[in-house]
Amino acid sequence: MKRRGFIELVGGAAAAWPLAARAQQPMPVVGFIRDGSADGKRFAAAFRKGLNETGYVEGQNVTVEYHWLEGRYDRLPALVADLVRRQVAVIATPGHIPSLAAKAATATIPIVFGVGGDPVQLGLVASLARPGGNATGINFFANEVTAKRLRLLHDLVPKAVRIAVLLNPSNATTTESTLRDVQAAAPSMGLQIQALNASTIGEIDAAFANLARERPDALFVAGDGFFASRSVQFVTLTTVNKIPATYTNREFVAAGGLMSYGTDIADMFHQIGVYAGMILKGAKPAELPVLQPTKFAFVINLQTARALGIEVPSGLLLIADEVIE
Repeated sequence: MKRRGFIELVGGAAAAWPLAARAQQPMPVVGFIRDGSADGKRFAAAFRKGLNETGYVEGQNVTVEYHWLEGRYDRLPALVADLVRRQVAVIATPGHIPSLAAKAATATIPIVFGVGGDPVQLGLVASLARPGGNATGINFFANEVTAKRLRLLHDLVPKAVRIAVLLNPSNATTTESTLRDVQAAAPSMGLQIQALNASTIGEIDAAFANLARERPDALFVAGDGFFASRSVQFVTLTTVNKIPATYTNREFVAAGGLMSYGTDIADMFHQIGVYAGMILKGAKPAELPVLQPTKFAFVINLQTARALGIEVPSGLLLIADEVIE
């Protein structure tokens, strides 16, 4: 081989090496864990949108492994242990229990959480402004709006006295705080509270069978990732039983539920996607402040109200952020 040809060959190969190496490098993996089911396509889309805004496109330069628990929290230990063993780049946990499980499993892999409780009290971060560890995310104030949501339900159904509160005992911390807050707020409104539990699809059906026998005046559905994934089931059962119900987010009302009050859950997923992308680009969770929403949405379904024989006060219509006809 001539010297010039050899140099050109080696030079060309050397120039190609970095490209070949880059092509062979595996894409970073984001482990995504959610309490509910894959039916929440809007939430997954919001998460991907957040990733996209930071330059990451699923399947092109990042791999997202979606794990939908569907309320089966017993799957969490093995799932989180596997993600930690494989040293994924980021663990995204839009949900209370997955967030705590991830934090307990690793002090090094970055975690981007979404929780309704105080993340400082939960031990997820040192402070909201400077998390200080391997976790940061969104605090969407689920607990703080409980009393307000109960008040709006009372304003919408003023004759209601006996209120059933449906809770998921598998989500212990949220269950305890919701029940505590509802019981604290109820006396000033002259309300009586009856607690019911459900942590599976069958137990939700059983809880409504109990409601059909007991006939409370209204239903307060606690915030829970598994419950959020069962919006159609809830709306079907409340329609059959003709019971006014209040929920945490708009998805229930869009499906035919009566009313909701809370933060925009889809926006939480979007922000988690943004933070996950920023961390992939080199940002440190310890230096990314925990974000808190500033807007809370009150949504009413007028068609459902009419079907239940409820005349929505004009004052509530004026303050509603969205009225679904």
